Amino acid sequence: MSDETKKGTAKSPGEFELITRLKTKLPTNGSVIVGAGDDCAVIDAGVPGKWQLHKTDAVVEGVHFTRETAPEKVGHKALGRAFSDIAATAGTPRWAMITLGLPDGFDGEMVEAIYDGINRLAKRHEVAVVGGETVSNPERLVISVSVVGEVDRDRCVLRAGAKPGDGVWVTGELGGSIAGHHLEFAPRLAEARWLAEHFLPSAMIDISDGLAGDLGHLLDQANAGAELLETALPIRREARLRARESDAAKPPLIAALTDGEDYELCFTLGQGNAVALLDQFRKAFPETPISCIGKVVAEPGLKIKQQDGTKEFATRGFVHFQ
Repeated sequence: MSDETKKGTAKSPGEFELITRLKTKLPTNGSVIVGAGDDCAVIDAGVPGKWQLHKTDAVVEGVHFTRETAPEKVGHKALGRAFSDIAATAGTPRWAMITLGLPDGFDGEMVEAIYDGINRLAKRHEVAVVGGETVSNPERLVISVSVVGEVDRDRCVLRAGAKPGDGVWVTGELGGSIAGHHLEFAPRLAEARWLAEHFLPSAMIDISDGLAGDLGHLLDQANAGAELLETALPIRREARLRARESDAAKPPLIAALTDGEDYELCFTLGQGNAVALLDQFRKAFPETPISCIGKVVAEPGLKIKQQDGTKEFATRGFVHFQ
């Protein structure tokens, strides 16, 4: 295999193109409510009033963290990413299994520290870690996490369902996650369940690949577009600082739209609920910011309203293999 192919250039499909090509070939059965293509697989496991949720995620040294990253934070991130996808469906994680691909000469204390990070987050959310696998992976550390959860059938939120006129909302702040947030984020599990119980969003996704790309998935499902207000975007302080300190850094707006690894919720909801949602959410979660940043529109595409006019923006964030 050439270096060009390894890096994923024109010879390699992007992550989402590859998923689209593969998922049409996957076998299924009558228990599958939602298969590949959403934040979680949704399964009818025969439990009255509940759907079962399945999620697998992985972090790779050199892609999601460096060799110098504190191992406790690596463990937290590995499990937290899967929890964030469970949150996107308004579900509750219950069980987790961990696979470690360990490089040559690995340090046993490092592995224990990784599990310290995993176990701390699992205990916080009353999740049982029930096993896994350890294998040799000579070049770099890889952690794969599989999580099983559950969700009330009448409160499960998917990527599909947004409608023109719905407001576009996000929790937390966006951009500049590389300054530390990407290793220390809190999955929005409680917030998502609260939203589903009190307002039931029409569609929801977690922001892992950048707001533009992940909102784009909701819009693709709806065959619709969105208009966002630049002044409404909750841009993280670190994104603004990086832009001031380095000419090479992204402008804050671009960072908020494309940086990724925010692990916040992006959801859509009828605009008649905006005032009530803001008031009640802030009372329930005073430490979690929430913002209505725009609206869904009928015309496909993403437009950003700025002081000097409205500009079109690509619905694209981070894409593996490209």
